[in-house]
Amino acid sequence: MNDHYENPLCKRYASQEMQYIFSDENKFITWRQLWLALAISQKELGLDITTGQIEEMKANINKIDYDTAARFESETRHDVMAHVRTFGEACPEAKPIIHLGATSSYVGDNTDILQQRAALIHIKKLLVNTIEKLYIFANDNKCLPCLAYTHFQAAQPTTMGKRASLWIQDLLLDLQQLEFTLANLKLLGCKGTTGTSASFLALFDGDHDKVKALEKKITEKMGLNDVYPVSGQTYPRKMDFYVLSVLSGIAQSAYKFSNDIRLLSHLKEVDEPFLETQVGSSAMAYKKNPIRSERIASLARYVTVNALNPALTASGQWLERTLDDSANRRITIPEAFLGVDAILSLMINITAGLKVYPKVMEKHLHEELPFIVTENILMHCVKKGGDRQALHERIRLHSMEAVKRIKEQGEQNDLISRILSDDNFVISENEINSMLQADGLTGRAAEQTGEFLAEVESVLKTNKDLLGMNVDIKV
Repeated sequence: MNDHYENPLCKRYASQEMQYIFSDENKFITWRQLWLALAISQKELGLDITTGQIEEMKANINKIDYDTAARFESETRHDVMAHVRTFGEACPEAKPIIHLGATSSYVGDNTDILQQRAALIHIKKLLVNTIEKLYIFANDNKCLPCLAYTHFQAAQPTTMGKRASLWIQDLLLDLQQLEFTLANLKLLGCKGTTGTSASFLALFDGDHDKVKALEKKITEKMGLNDVYPVSGQTYPRKMDFYVLSVLSGIAQSAYKFSNDIRLLSHLKEVDEPFLETQVGSSAMAYKKNPIRSERIASLARYVTVNALNPALTASGQWLERTLDDSANRRITIPEAFLGVDAILSLMINITAGLKVYPKVMEKHLHEELPFIVTENILMHCVKKGGDRQALHERIRLHSMEAVKRIKEQGEQNDLISRILSDDNFVISENEINSMLQADGLTGRAAEQTGEFLAEVESVLKTNKDLLGMNVDIKV
């Protein structure tokens, strides 16, 4: 047991893949890759940098002496300079040209974008796999009638598959936003201390074309296609807001899903996966609490609220830059990704093992069907010459009495027998019984679901290379 605080997102919830993306190891290796890309590009454009210096840097990309870096940082109070010096000690021949013309944001900001890009790609994979699991669930249950709810009060029936299609639709909207944001990520490039590229212009003796070519070469070497055309010292902090807004949107969709599962679990219509050895309560041994859905809700609240941080950071930047973004961004951006990584892993796990109880659904339907079919009864009797307003009032009075009997005496719903004994209604018992078939009251739910799932299938086919992902739920 550790004697210091550990982030629960890492210890309990998020995957190793996402943790590595935002790890120090990945960050500092990427810094060195950026320094290498800068040096190679400068050499290609005519600066006096030797092949030996380049090869020395390549050989030491992954060989980071963290003790030396920590010592330098304690002396300089500057993480980038600490790693410049550490890299320089490992590369004595290349030391004079490492970080040539660059500012800290060259490695810091470009690395941030590269990390966010890798993390968004990982989230997209999780999102597509979540959609696939829900697609299977919705297809399997597209014709299964169940009671629908508005305000969590009984409403007209739907099907379980149609309900699941609502979850999928939210995630498809999130996928669209993710893909748009991912496609529009750009590097900061190499623009110097205030975004004017003055240092690089000096290195290339005033040759503007070479300065522009340098930025293009670096961008291509780092795997992206574009840079922001103008900047201060940093890339626009609004981009962090857009990225975390995508994550917030996914969290919102997951939160809605988890709330629905929790409500349906209370109704005993579904169960999320529950291990044979799992304990629901330390006191109440019979309980099967939906803890995975509750965990989604808990993490989703954090991610949703966290999206406010980059909004405040972006709006609070001073002129060409200020450093009050640094500590905040070190925490909020990685944790938003770690949170959504955990959330989507839980959604995949829950949906893959979600158990449905059709008999309980049928029971709930039959308890409410007498109320639900009153509109059909009303229309039927009006067609036979009844007064719509008068019959509506009679139904209202009978319904209130039936509800009173159910709530105050715990009796069965007797609304149908009340209507049949009321001479104002010209309708037979057989006619009402035919109306009480749940399959005939779900409208186009099954058809809508089938039509919608055909669209979902197209999305899955487009992203088929991302499917087949395994997730590991730790606790």
